[in-house]
Amino acid sequence: MSKRAVVKVRDIMKTDFATIDGIATVSVALRKLKANKTSTLVVNKRHDDDEYGLVMAGDIAHHVLAKDKAPERVNVYEIMTKPVVSVHPDMDIRYCSRLFARYGLLRAPVLDGRKVIGTISANALVLDALS
Repeated sequence: MSKRAVVKVRDIMKTDFATIDGIATVSVALRKLKANKTSTLVVNKRHDDDEYGLVMAGDIAHHVLAKDKAPERVNVYEIMTKPVVSVHPDMDIRYCSRLFARYGLLRAPVLDGRKVIGTISANALVLDALS
């Protein structure tokens, strides 16, 4: 019986991610999303004892667009998800997939120690597992 090679989160994570401060407006976030051709921004910590957050295009659609709010009058911290479930870069993608399924996650930051080194998405997990 052949042994399956373990694929780790670090092997498929996206390392070119964009960050934003929570105090920034949704207008600024939208410009950053477009400029970086992404749908997710990692929200920076305010201090060492803080946690990272995420703001996704879906959050903007749900909390700003659908409620007819002005993007220049809403701050990222008002609509972001924080704290977020994070994963370790050495986690087997099978376990990462189970974590995503159990908690209904679409995306998570990858933390090495207390620093974000990438992001992982459900799409990346599925596409890698099936290839």
